[in-house]
Amino acid sequence: MLYDKAKIYVEGGRGGDGVVSFRREAHVPRGGPDGGDGGRGGEVVLVCDEGRRDLSSLGRSRHFRAARGAHGQGSRRHGERGDEQVVRVPAGTVIFGLDGSTTELMQDGQRAVVARGGAGGHGNKRFASATRQSPRFAERGLEGESGWIELRLKLLADVGLIGMPNAGKSSLLATMTRAAPKVADYPFTTLEPALGAIVLEDRQIVLADIPGLIEGAAEGQGLGHEFLAHVERCRLLVHLVEIEPPDGDPEANYEAVRQELADYGAGLQRLPEIVALSKADLVPPEWSEELVAEWSARSGSGVAAVLAIPAATGAGLDDLRRAIAAALTQASAHAARAADADAPEAGFEAEHRVYRPGEEEGFDVAPAGDGRWRITGRGIELLFSRHDLSNPEALDYLESRLREIGVIAALQRAGFERGDEVLVGEAEFEFDPS
Repeated sequence: MLYDKAKIYVEGGRGGDGVVSFRREAHVPRGGPDGGDGGRGGEVVLVCDEGRRDLSSLGRSRHFRAARGAHGQGSRRHGERGDEQVVRVPAGTVIFGLDGSTTELMQDGQRAVVARGGAGGHGNKRFASATRQSPRFAERGLEGESGWIELRLKLLADVGLIGMPNAGKSSLLATMTRAAPKVADYPFTTLEPALGAIVLEDRQIVLADIPGLIEGAAEGQGLGHEFLAHVERCRLLVHLVEIEPPDGDPEANYEAVRQELADYGAGLQRLPEIVALSKADLVPPEWSEELVAEWSARSGSGVAAVLAIPAATGAGLDDLRRAIAAALTQASAHAARAADADAPEAGFEAEHRVYRPGEEEGFDVAPAGDGRWRITGRGIELLFSRHDLSNPEALDYLESRLREIGVIAALQRAGFERGDEVLVGEAEFEFDPS
């Protein structure tokens, strides 16, 4: 079974805590603060591994947590960064990240950070100043990013074999490559995509056998809808059309599959196509030649070639290989021309950096009832999570930071009175702003 979907929980490591420490040296009776910073927590990183076939390994272990950063130490020694947690995935994996972004891993060794580690806390040395010469507080490390992310695999293949169920796709893949897909005389034999490779003198072409499509596949009917996404990576489609299908007629079956590609979207209907009339040895040779001529006459510009493919004799496979190689070469040239046309004209570009207020810079003050006020804002909440509110010096520092940021002025404008309680995240305390 091909595992092409996975949902995993990722958690970056918590940052290490800063330390409260003072110099203790011989003949230095009053050493100053020398507490070091905590190390940043480790990251959860997804790495593309060409040796992986699918996402089955993620079904056994679904939780991935990076290591915590080490705590700071005295003598200004900073804690080490936490070890990263590496998760290996196959090429073609699409990552739907915690922030809603989408990342694709296509090449071996390519990396993507999916959960960043938390920042380490500052030691008391960082808070020393002319008016605060012996700070007896330090910062805690922050939690790392965490949550569930979704992974989807889209196979990397040059050519996709598509068609109605039992059109002969698996037989063609087995004949043209060393792949061994299941072949039987009943529909829906293929339950998962199968890969094979055509080895030419100067290149290797990867073929993917996509499970048979039926009418309504794009809306979830049948089996093929599960694997339409795998066609997105292909640069060429080989559309197998059975000359004498047991149900329907060849033209109707062809149009039904084409309609499903269009309904699915993602530009599948615009991919170049080779039409292969399969099981041509079941009809007289002159009939198959007439059919090739008829299909070629009415085919559009998107059809690179029309060929008749016998099911048993293997005749015509060399012609199909040559047609596939030629169509891929033409598709690559067309893509290169399109990329050149879309490229911006060369010229001088001024380098500059634009600074905009971030989400951590703002805050809101709102009454919470019964003489209580709630302050919201990610930056404010992070500031409070870093400090021990039971430490009087830490509270004094927080009050000075709130005054600098403008929070206290905002509280007073909103009607804050002496003795009112303030809520920030999970913390609840009172202070006298005067």
